[in-house]
Amino acid sequence: MGSENPCEYELMDIRYPRPLTLGDTVGVTSPSSGISEKHQGRLDFATQLLRDRGFQVEVGVCMDGARHVSAPVEQRAAELMRMLLDPHIRAVLPPWGGATAIDIIPHLDFDALANAEPTWFIGYSDISTLLTPITLRTGMATIHGSNLMDTPYKVPESLMSWIDIASMPAGSSFRQSSPGVYRVNDWNPWETTPGVTQHSWNGEGTWERLDQGQDEVDVTGRLIGGCIETLTNLAGTPYLDTMRLRGSADETLIVYIEASGAEATMICRHLHGMRLAGFFDGAKAILVGRTGAPDSPTLTQSEAVLDALGTLGVPIIGNVECGHVPPRLPIVNGALGHLVFNEQDQFLEQTLL
Repeated sequence: MGSENPCEYELMDIRYPRPLTLGDTVGVTSPSSGISEKHQGRLDFATQLLRDRGFQVEVGVCMDGARHVSAPVEQRAAELMRMLLDPHIRAVLPPWGGATAIDIIPHLDFDALANAEPTWFIGYSDISTLLTPITLRTGMATIHGSNLMDTPYKVPESLMSWIDIASMPAGSSFRQSSPGVYRVNDWNPWETTPGVTQHSWNGEGTWERLDQGQDEVDVTGRLIGGCIETLTNLAGTPYLDTMRLRGSADETLIVYIEASGAEATMICRHLHGMRLAGFFDGAKAILVGRTGAPDSPTLTQSEAVLDALGTLGVPIIGNVECGHVPPRLPIVNGALGHLVFNEQDQFLEQTLL
């Protein structure tokens, strides 16, 4: 994976899975938390939606929602590896996140993934514990976006679904921007309405500049990031080392982060640790997901970000739709990002190069 000397790191080649096409198989497994009986109706609805869209669906055996994990660690890791390496499975989509996906990382064969034909792996929250290391260790592009249970929701016009993106060939570019609406602290009861496909938006707002910079933002860099509460546990380990993504030429990054539910003081502490561990090295801009996580008595979520990352001296754009608050703007880990933020335009363009 490279030497301790940064000068000896070679720039990583990002490998994009072939486009998802009708008739392809989508594998469903729960590498973290499984599905309880009360949510089985939503799982059935979501898998049937994929079939109605023209895909085949293979549901794995690691799906039990009785505990915080769907199966023993070795079984979860083996099923995820099998699906990622099976040439007949073209995308792997967990139903949702969970709490301890980190336990399967030592059981993953990163060398096998690096040498295999890449497969789309999609999700967010605790699934970013796996997405980000897989991209950083193997060069395989992954998608930080809606999981299976959220896939049935209609996507606002200015955003794209993970299916749209996974269906694009390498070399494609696409642009997304804020739809100006969101839904926070008001979840649909899937146990009673498993077939819901439309969010009832209860908030309005677009991206905002969190740092004090007044200059126009127009930066390019490789995209990488994920959920703060899960990635912080990997900070300083080889699994969150961005050096190969930057390479010896110090290619720049656009880093995205989002808070799931921890209050602001905890988020502040996590981000300080991630910064000290070098996760933000090479960042030319930082995207911060809109969050429903609580403020602390003396610190807001935005203040927590600035306290930890403001000294980096790069643009910090907040209220981006890349977190736990829907809708979700899918981001391809490893893709080349182009971020523009000025009075006339605010968008993120991604190119699969």
